[in-house]
Amino acid sequence: MVPFASLIAALEGIPDPRRRQGRRYPLAHLLLFSVLAVLAGATSYRGIRVFIGVHRERLNAPFGSRFRRAPAVNTFRSLFQALEPADLEAAFRRHARALGEAAPASGPRVIALDGKTLKRSFDHLNDAAAAHVLSAFAGEAALILAHQEVRAAPEEVPAAQALIGELGVRGALFTADALHCQKNLRERRPRRQRPARAACRSVGRGIATEAEPALRVLGGDRGQPSAGPSSASSASRLRAALTRSHPLSFDQQGSIGFKSGE
Repeated sequence: MVPFASLIAALEGIPDPRRRQGRRYPLAHLLLFSVLAVLAGATSYRGIRVFIGVHRERLNAPFGSRFRRAPAVNTFRSLFQALEPADLEAAFRRHARALGEAAPASGPRVIALDGKTLKRSFDHLNDAAAAHVLSAFAGEAALILAHQEVRAAPEEVPAAQALIGELGVRGALFTADALHCQKNLRERRPRRQRPARAACRSVGRGIATEAEPALRVLGGDRGQPSAGPSSASSASRLRAALTRSHPLSFDQQGSIGFKSGE
């Protein structure tokens, strides 16, 4: 019997995005060997190629493949960039569901929902943050039933509800962390973010209100600067009051600006 026969069958159902002239290596074996390479510690296309090159004969014998050499790095790059992530996820979900149904159950099924940020998944070149993935883990079978990528942790709540419906599991107990312990999730509307101009106007009004007493000291009721020895000390007090109330900075010429990073 071929090892991972059910997984290979699931991978064979993925549409091949390559041209017919470029299908030198079977898609299912390329994906399977890439998975094994990643499990062995490969973190790049070159690492996958090195793994297949070192273990090529050991991989050909049990899996029935006929790799004469390891595929080129461009083969893996072109393949993974052209693959549809939804098709790959659907294939793994079908395989995991079949394994989960075949696993013996000593009690009620328990599926844990939890989100984690993937280590080293950030992309500095394209200014992309690390990927955050919500997973459904079947404890009795020790299987990941599904993955769902979300933009941040707060988005786990609606993603978890959608994931439960997509799994189609009945008679199972789902567990989650305290993030999901919220009332009336369906009735709650997302908060509307105030426009940037409105926020700036609000900050400006607050600055003007708090600076009014100090401005009176500087220029009297008419707002004109008064000449005298107290003008410099009053200006210093104005700067100190504004700095305590708002994240502002003053340069040597007296210009006012928001401090960066606050």
